[in-house]
Amino acid sequence: MSGAFVICNQKGHYWGKSGQWVTGANGGKVALWKFHDEAINTLFELGSKDTELRGEVMSAQTENGKPKNLTISEHPLPKIETTETETPLEMTDSDPTD
Repeated sequence: MSGAFVICNQKGHYWGKSGQWVTGANGGKVALWKFHDEAINTLFELGSKDTELRGEVMSAQTENGKPKNLTISEHPLPKIETTETETPLEMTDSDPTD
């Protein structure tokens, strides 16, 4: 068993590997960082895009590469805003002309 860092918002959601908030019910969907400063940098980037975000970096015990003993949020997940031509999987920060 080892440790890692996760990002949690004010509603108890965790930043997920998919680039969206997750409840923590499925630990395999929660993003993990090996180093505290990497998680802090990601939280800063998230906060610059969402000024209402109140998040924190928390340490988590891991087992088999997944966080364990996470508190599952009872709050509903935020709705994903997409345009008619986008789906959540297509939304990226990359330039479409690449």
